[in-house]
Amino acid sequence: MTSRVGAFWAVFAREVRGATRSRTYLLLALAMTLVVFGLAQAGNGPSAGYIPTVVDVLLVVEVLVPAVAFAVGYRAIADDAVRGTLDVLATYPLPPWAYVVGVYAGRAVALLAVVLVPLTVLGGVVAVSAGPATTVFATHRGVDSPLLFVRFLALTGVFALTTLAIAVAISALADSRRRAILLALVGLLVVVVGADVTVFRAMTGGLDVGLDALLGLSPASAYRGLVFETVLYVAFAGRSGFIATPIAAAGLVVWAGVSLLVATLAVRARRA
Repeated sequence: MTSRVGAFWAVFAREVRGATRSRTYLLLALAMTLVVFGLAQAGNGPSAGYIPTVVDVLLVVEVLVPAVAFAVGYRAIADDAVRGTLDVLATYPLPPWAYVVGVYAGRAVALLAVVLVPLTVLGGVVAVSAGPATTVFATHRGVDSPLLFVRFLALTGVFALTTLAIAVAISALADSRRRAILLALVGLLVVVVGADVTVFRAMTGGLDVGLDALLGLSPASAYRGLVFETVLYVAFAGRSGFIATPIAAAGLVVWAGVSLLVATLAVRARRA
């Protein structure tokens, strides 16, 4: 490791090699595939078009993606700490940020493969099974298009990366595998429902902030709102304003950035 970039690359390559050797990721991908295809087929989404397919799978994807992200990341740094690998790495010219970003990037490759490959295949099924004479095409003048599904894939990828950053931060704070599991469960609950509950409590508490802005502060609400604004509401003229798009996008970025900063500070504290 002759440079900081080289140090990052060494950690990143280690994580990718570990992912390719693990069967856990294959099982996660299989589970993801079965769930999204089962839901889409139950709702007849693929035969109706891209937007009906997104409607069919959105609610479960909103819960399933954080669950998969935490499964991928909750032991990312805790395992190295328990095995003593962090102490060994501290003897190399490896800055804490390069280690954290390398771990995060390597796990991100595995996570995006697990989440996006099944959804991309589902989009391919829609492309070959939904004809131009579907109801959506007829009533909305062809607004349903592959571009909308690509937007859905991109937003889902960003949501997955955000929740993975939170999982990595939790892993850096855990001092044992048991505590990593407990903290991961708490973090998952916060991402899936806890942040939303906090937003609604703030609303009922008389906080003088618009609902569209408040919803952008929760990762799940921000993702859901962005999908509604940029994918689903495109098919319904005159319906928008569900969420403040810039705040929701910035919210996801801030959650990811702050989480990686927390992870870096935690790793630095372990070395002190």
